[in-house]
Amino acid sequence: MGSVSLKIGDGTARFRRATICSSFVNILMLISILTTNLFALYVFTSPPNQTLHHPSHKNISLISEHVSLILQQIQSSQKKLAQMEKQLLGYDNLDLSLPNIPSELKLFLNHHTLPLGKDSKTGITEMVSSVGHLCANSVDLLAQYMNYKVGFACPDDWNLAQKLILRGCEPLPRRRCFARSVPKLGLLNFPISLWKPVSDKIGSWTGLVCKSFECLDAKKIVSDCVGCFDLVNNGLEKQRWVRARGKNDFLIDDVLRLVSGGIKIGFDIGGGSGNFAAVMAEKNVTVITSTLNVDAPLNEFVAARGLFPMFLSSDQRFPFYDGIFDLVHTASGLGDGSRVEKMEFLMFDIDRVLRVGGLFWLDNYYCADDQRKKTITVLIERFGYKKLRWVVGEKVDSSGKGKPQVYLSAVLQKPVRG
Repeated sequence: MGSVSLKIGDGTARFRRATICSSFVNILMLISILTTNLFALYVFTSPPNQTLHHPSHKNISLISEHVSLILQQIQSSQKKLAQMEKQLLGYDNLDLSLPNIPSELKLFLNHHTLPLGKDSKTGITEMVSSVGHLCANSVDLLAQYMNYKVGFACPDDWNLAQKLILRGCEPLPRRRCFARSVPKLGLLNFPISLWKPVSDKIGSWTGLVCKSFECLDAKKIVSDCVGCFDLVNNGLEKQRWVRARGKNDFLIDDVLRLVSGGIKIGFDIGGGSGNFAAVMAEKNVTVITSTLNVDAPLNEFVAARGLFPMFLSSDQRFPFYDGIFDLVHTASGLGDGSRVEKMEFLMFDIDRVLRVGGLFWLDNYYCADDQRKKTITVLIERFGYKKLRWVVGEKVDSSGKGKPQVYLSAVLQKPVRG
């Protein structure tokens, strides 16, 4: 036998010529393997009533017991794994055997076999209905939500649906009932509808303290929505991103000039009454506004203006494909910084839906203290965005009283990553 060389990196590995001793060892090992296999074949093919007067009989019984125990452990592990998979899927966490579970919920959560059989790529044979994982923690409310007459009008329970969403039961299960019809009176054509009064009859006021937009204007629903429903007399909202009231206020025209290729479509997280989307619409930019009906029929109000509302919380994974938005805008949508991990999940999802070179506009983010300012700063810097605008400044509250509050405003550009 000759030598064999293998090129490994920059060196050469060589195998020495086989010796007579090594060949003998190889032959001996081959004979041993053949003998062992022949003996095993003889043992397992012998008649049951034949007694082997050999000490290996006890050893074979002992090995069989070990094999049985191993098989039992494998089966137990498989069952535990299947149970963990069901828990991760979420829908199987719901105990549908409870007596108060409506039949509609059971029917919705049934598995549906794929019409063409097993999928060759994924191996999936069934489809499961989408329902929030944490719905299992609010079974009573979920059962109430799914208790209706099929084919008839749905109960007037939008506030119940929102309560489930805020408890993490998102997405909600679909229902087979007709949503409550609300006459859309006084609607105007676009773009006149952007800054004209919206009728009180466009939405449902069930469960709300106020029953009109005039009542809402007299209240401070959230910090960034003071008089935001008065589209005629309150000129501040219409001029909010057109004329700066302080160094933290960026103008839309200035922001649009910061990015090459133009901005065509944007996403406003926690956009309230849709005023940002309205101003952007006047610049021929389409902005989707995510909002909940917290203390006001915000979704109906946004839609009546000819804008695009989405009824979802900021905790849900955004139902958009990767890298489709030229601009993502938010004010208080990042949360209060009490849970850094929660803000990280949200920032990563914002980064996901924002295209490369797109802008993330953090608009007057309230920094209650130095720790919150440090938290948001460290979080943003982790993503490596280019700081096109970055201003930290103080503002007095809307009443003009009290201690000035610190706000952060920034326009950041998403980088190219390898």
